[in-house]
Formats: sequence, C-alpha cells, structure tokens
Amino acid sequence: MSFFPRRILLATDGSREAGLAARAAAELAGKTGSALHLVYVLPTALHPPYPHFFQRERLESEMGKLREEARGFLERQRERLEAEGANVEEAHLREGRADEEIVRLAEEIGAGLIVVGSRGLTGLRRALMGSVSDSVVRHAHCPVLVVREDGG
Repeated sequence: MSFFPRRILLATDGSREAGLAARAAAELAGKTGSALHLVYVLPTALHPPYPHFFQRERLESEMGKLREEARGFLERQRERLEAEGANVEEAHLREGRADEEIVRLAEEIGAGLIVVGSRGLTGLRRALMGSVSDSVVRHAHCPVLVVREDGG
C-alpha cells in the first residue's frame, strides 16, 4: 500500500489561487505517478425560477452557452496541465454548489487527495459566506491540500 494517492482531484475556478493549486497538483501527480482529475463547477445560482416559457427558454439557451464556455475552459486547463507533465485522466464539468460537487466527485472517483486554491476570504465576508475550500476540508473523505498565495 502506497502513501501517495492514485487519483488527485484538482478543483479549479480560474482564479490566481486555483492556478497555484494547479501547478502544485501537476507537480504532485507527476512525482507520485498519480492520475489527475480536473473539475470545474458551474453554480446553480444561475438557475432562478422563471415561471414563463420565454424566460425558461432564454435561460436554458444562456446556460447552454455557459456550459460550452466551461467545457472550453476545462480543455484549456487540461492542455496546460499536460504541458506541465501531468497525466490528466479526466476533466469533469459539474453544476451545483462547488463545495458539495467537489466532495461528491472525489468520492465517486475514489480520489486520495483533493487540491484546491484558497480565496483568502477574511473577516466579515468569510463569517457570512464561508469558503469553498473550508467546506471541502470539513466534508471531504480524503486529505485536502489548500494552496495559498505566499503573502511574503
């Protein structure tokens, strides 16, 4: 039995911190021979309940465009990671609450490690909103690496 995970799940949102997390995950995957899975979560807050057909039709059209953009984003992320030497086994597009979908996917694929970037929320904003990384740490079934930008 190896200490190193066979599968690493990298959660990304395109932020600077997520970019740092991607570099860390790629390096870890490369050095340990772990397969890397990539996930981006499209928020369901974009699904307000519209009662009229026209509004639902328009919303579905917009969501279709957002899904296509998200798939393109994931593909670009995959290409970057593979250029850094990581073996990207699969890129996943999910919809919902980011923290819940990350934890759920990690369980589904049997991830041994989740890598996320920290948004660095502080003070009142963090108290009111919490953060995706905090929630993933609290609910994940496996270790979580939260990558922060060096403040020094």
